[in-house]
Amino acid sequence: MAEHDGASELPIFELPVVLLPSEMMPLHIFEERYQRMIRHCLEEEEPFGVVFRDEDGSARRIGCTARVTEVLERFDDGRLDIVVAGEEPFRVLERFEAEEYPAGEVEPIASDEEPPGDEDAAHEVRETFAALVERVSGSEPDGEGILDGDAYAIAARVELPPETKQRLLELRSEDERMRTLGAALEELIETLSRSREIAERARMNGKVVFE
Repeated sequence: MAEHDGASELPIFELPVVLLPSEMMPLHIFEERYQRMIRHCLEEEEPFGVVFRDEDGSARRIGCTARVTEVLERFDDGRLDIVVAGEEPFRVLERFEAEEYPAGEVEPIASDEEPPGDEDAAHEVRETFAALVERVSGSEPDGEGILDGDAYAIAARVELPPETKQRLLELRSEDERMRTLGAALEELIETLSRSREIAERARMNGKVVFE
């Protein structure tokens, strides 16, 4: 990445998804300009930036750097199946179309100045996550990484709405991220419980009753 005035030039990939730090995500690269981007990043062993583009076509200014960890398949026409890992949040200062692919001038977002202090809330979120996994899979989650995982690490293991993940990416306080994640997990559990209740009623009497 070219650096100037404390900022960096970074390839930018706008997607309808949000990548979080520590999250692993598969991507299918089919547009030619993004094929060139990924080839460049692989050859130079450099990251690129993932920025959320919503349904209205608006791109956010806070994104996350991504690094290719695995190339699953290379197709004859240049398409690629890859896996990337989220690294660090950044802020887009300016976007532009570089010679080969979209890029932007970005600056890293500083880590939280204050260490997390609400351990009770963090513990509750981890317990909620474990309960959600058990409801979905029927077994307790692998404990590794849960007892000391931060909000990003937990959120990376759950299918959350993009807007929720974007909110987590933009928050600079770990305590705030944990509270936001906790509310999202509680909502998922409530939705799951409601879905199972409706399915059970339908199974019992052939009708779905909404109260």
